[in-house]
Amino acid sequence: MKTIISLGAAIALLPALAMAQEAPHKSGIEAKGYVWNAQEGEKVEALKFKGDAKNGADTYEVCGACHLPSGAGRSDGTFPQLAGQHSTVLIKQLADIRSGLRDNPTMYPFAKEAMVKPQELADTAAYIASLCIPADHGKYEGPDAAAQIAKGHDLYEKECKNCHGVNGQGDREKFYPVIAGQHYKYLLRQMTAIRDGKRRNANPDMVKIIKNYSDTDLIAISAFQSSLTMPGSMCKAKATGKKK
Repeated sequence: MKTIISLGAAIALLPALAMAQEAPHKSGIEAKGYVWNAQEGEKVEALKFKGDAKNGADTYEVCGACHLPSGAGRSDGTFPQLAGQHSTVLIKQLADIRSGLRDNPTMYPFAKEAMVKPQELADTAAYIASLCIPADHGKYEGPDAAAQIAKGHDLYEKECKNCHGVNGQGDREKFYPVIAGQHYKYLLRQMTAIRDGKRRNANPDMVKIIKNYSDTDLIAISAFQSSLTMPGSMCKAKATGKKK
């Protein structure tokens, strides 16, 4: 029987893991000559492997403490929904965190210690990608929800759909993430960080689109994005930590 590490136990491990190795710093979008998704480092090595989802289930256990065994994350936006995400996107983001290109001091110790080899990155990504997307996730619950979603729909149709797809399905080959089923508060937090230059591994093409968005624009588009669903990929029942 597998033992799932509790969130409290995982957090308790943070000081020891952080002391063992602090996160490196790699220049990102703030630096001249930055190339988004440069094909280099362990990311390229991991992408060469066919991920083994069975093995990935074991390496994912430590991730499940925060992202939950189902991959559903948390609706308050502290931890994103991961289930059903493209394996290419997962590998890229893990590699970016491990190299110091994406700043995530909470996740870095676990991402660094739990997956040592590129094959383990590929396995973990394959397992997460195999999980169905929870239909029950954090959505916009503020005032004038219908109006906010309608405004967000207009913005999405104009400037986001070509990359993220009609149903928020993203693009595996282009490393564009699935956003269907993602928590509203996480979407808002990440897009704000991208707009404000605080997510250093951001795609410059996306930065150009949202750099002039107001806070109210970001609220609206996050409200709409969190309402998206992907036909055939959503869980038929509330997430339990097991595949459907």
